[in-house]
Order: sequence, then structure tokens, then C-alpha cells
Amino acid sequence: MSNLAQKKHAPATNRNREPILDVLTNCLPDHGTILEIASGSGQHAVHFTRHLPGHYWLPSDPDKASRNSIRAWWWEIQLNNILPPLNIDATRDVWPVENSNLPLPITAIVCINMIHISPWAATIGLMKGAARILPEDGILYLYGPYKVDGNHTAPSNEAFDKDLRSRNEEWGIRDLNDVIALAGDHGLSFVKYIQMPANNLSVIFRKDPKGN
Repeated sequence: MSNLAQKKHAPATNRNREPILDVLTNCLPDHGTILEIASGSGQHAVHFTRHLPGHYWLPSDPDKASRNSIRAWWWEIQLNNILPPLNIDATRDVWPVENSNLPLPITAIVCINMIHISPWAATIGLMKGAARILPEDGILYLYGPYKVDGNHTAPSNEAFDKDLRSRNEEWGIRDLNDVIALAGDHGLSFVKYIQMPANNLSVIFRKDPKGN
């Protein structure tokens, strides 16, 4: 199968990649490896890599077809600062990256559009993994739709939530307060959220210093 045939296309990526990049440019540490959890098609990975030359970007996905897509997208740009995708299942107690030699240490974790299309166990695993891997003051960046104070932020999100739960009862739009509380349980302090297009949020956490 050719590289072209293995490429996946996520239409939403072309709409949200620039607004997400704007936020990342302002919140990421100045250097280091950025680990992306649930990279999907790989379109975000290659786009961000082009615009963040001071970082290494490490994509990952538990789905083999998605990892093949990431490689196919990479083939078009062949930049040295995007690393081969890893098979990371966020629910696992140890992630393969914890046994990898990287050009620069991981200083941030990025997770786009995973939390609502996965069981809550994946969010728990994400927070545990971020607590293990991130250094002091490391950044965890999340993007997607959220409820705020128990309420959907738009009728379209409410409809989307019902659709998700009809497809899988373990999926669904999460309440931001629950995500913040879970992060806090694992030493990740909520920094802020930013309103994004299409009723999504960028949510930023920072790893607490040890002992806090």
C-alpha cells in the first residue's frame, strides 16, 4: 500500500489547527519534546512540527491505521523534528515512551479530541501518565468540547453529547470541573481555559513542584 493510500483525513483539523497552534505557541515551554496522545490522522502533528522548529514532536496512537497515517503524512514533509509514532494506550500503567531515548526530554503533553471519544478510564490514565512523565512546571494541553459547571456551552454540543453516548455509553462530553479535579489529584494544577472555535475549549494544566 502506498503512503498516499494510508493517509487519513480529519476535516476538523484544517479548521482548528491554526487556533490551536496560536495557543500552543504561547503556552508551551521554550524547548523539549512534545508528546501527543491520540494523534489520530497525524495532520496536527505535521502542521505543528512545521511551526515549532525548536521542539521535537512525538505523536502516538493505539490504532495501527492511525500510526500508518501519521507516517504517511510525515513522508510528505520529512522534517527531522517529528519522531516516529508510538503505540500508546493512555489506560496502561506504563507507556512505551517511558523506556525510550529521546533527543530532548518531554516538557509537555498535548491531547486533542480524545477525552470525549474514549472511556473515562483513558482520562484517568492520561492524568497518571502526565504525572509520571512531565517535569516540574511541564504543561498538559487539552482540546475539545466540555461542559462548564454542569452545562453544555452550546445546543450543538448537547446534541453531540447525546450522539456520542448513543454510540458508546462510556463516551461523552465531560464536565470541566471533573477534569480539573482529576488533574489536581495527580499533581496537575489548572492554569486556564480558552474559548476556541466551534464551541471547543483549550485547557491548560501545569505540573506542580514536588511537595505541593
